[in-house]
Amino acid sequence: MSRLIVVSNRVNPPSGKGEESVGGLAMALAAALREYSGIWFGWSGKTTPEFTGQLNMQRIEGVTVATVDLEEGDYQEYYNGYANKTLWPLFHYRVDLTAYDRSFGEGYDRVNKRFAETLRPLIEPDDIIWVHDYHLIPMARELRRLGVTNRIGFFLHIPWPAHQLVVTLPRHRPLVEALFHYDVVGFQTEESLQAFEGYVLNEVGGEKTEDGRLRAFGQITEAGAFPIGIDADDFARITKSPRAMRVYDRMAAHSVFRKMVVGVDRLDYSKGLEERLLGFERFLHDHEDARREVMLLQIAPLSRDEVEAYQDIRHRLDGLIGRINGAYAEMDFTPIRYLNRSYRRDELAGVYRAAKAALVTPLRDGMNLVAKEYVASQNPEDPGVLILSRFAGAARQMKEALIINPNSPEEISDALAQALAMDEGERKRRWEDLMDNVTRQDVTAWRDDFVAALKGDPTVQAANTESPDEPAVTTVKKVLAGAKK
Repeated sequence: MSRLIVVSNRVNPPSGKGEESVGGLAMALAAALREYSGIWFGWSGKTTPEFTGQLNMQRIEGVTVATVDLEEGDYQEYYNGYANKTLWPLFHYRVDLTAYDRSFGEGYDRVNKRFAETLRPLIEPDDIIWVHDYHLIPMARELRRLGVTNRIGFFLHIPWPAHQLVVTLPRHRPLVEALFHYDVVGFQTEESLQAFEGYVLNEVGGEKTEDGRLRAFGQITEAGAFPIGIDADDFARITKSPRAMRVYDRMAAHSVFRKMVVGVDRLDYSKGLEERLLGFERFLHDHEDARREVMLLQIAPLSRDEVEAYQDIRHRLDGLIGRINGAYAEMDFTPIRYLNRSYRRDELAGVYRAAKAALVTPLRDGMNLVAKEYVASQNPEDPGVLILSRFAGAARQMKEALIINPNSPEEISDALAQALAMDEGERKRRWEDLMDNVTRQDVTAWRDDFVAALKGDPTVQAANTESPDEPAVTTVKKVLAGAKK
């Protein structure tokens, strides 16, 4: 059987101890690497005075990990620069925060070339290669230049922006052309897929072939929607673990006379944290009788603190929370508890289970796995209510959530009032439908669909073109199981 080589910016191997903090990519790849042999390759997270290309190989929890250090200049131009100051804000529709600097683009191309040159000796003829996320869009192009003919797939975990936004990027054409060196390009949602197709067809004169693939730049690639999920069974197990139950008991005791609403997000301007707080403030203003009965627990681990836009949002949130608590707190009660640290997954599971509602309100998000983890953590006999932004990729699947526009404080306030007053029968009905989706379209379905498409399985290709609202969840495991024998 061919090996699977996973390539990502950072390598975060599974510990098997439930200690992973907020973030979906690491857990999804960990699940993939438990199933298939191979290598996980990427940046070590460390910098060195001079790039040497020296690999650090180790075996962690049954996964072969290969990492390489970057020069400090590479880190600043490739990671802090092009990835996080250019592509991230642009792809999240924040053109006002997008920084265009030629050195950023040069560093981005240089690091992708160095990654390809370092990985090349590890690739065997039958390997399939799965590259992840916006940091590594040129990776396949660089591998092809080195003579790699293996099947290579790419999956974008964040949104692909509308055509009109892509063209604001200097040298947008070479970036898109680089994607045509992949055999399969995957997106989280049909919306992102259609935006990509719109650019290809309208900006560069590409075309769609009879079998649904895209042709442009003298190349052909297959593009599809592959919505990512969580390891639902594993998360259900974690929810019942001793640590999760202890955290649940503590949170339930703390909120015994009030209803707790939870938000869990990396501290990022795309997550709609300011808008969420303004919505909660509107709720407190509009529902005087509920002020002492409802509290918001917002967990927001710090991220990318070297980037000015992230420093700005941190300062704005501090001021906004201080204002709201100053206006609505009592001597024995504070309406908002705000924590800037990461928590273990089993601890978060306990928090989710104790919350009567969850606010998942990004302004733009590829998928958002917190929404799915919240659903998977609920008590079937007394489930909480998910309030979900229409701009999260998960909203296409999780239609029984209360879907809101996160830019409207009134919609957030109204949704909170509806969620906290919802009767048990409606809560159960909504949760059962949501949990069915979380269970069926889990990380295994995502993994198997993409890997099968990368292997060229026509069943998945056909299924993905038949129902755009319900991406394929096929019996690909049987196909792959047969390939193992």
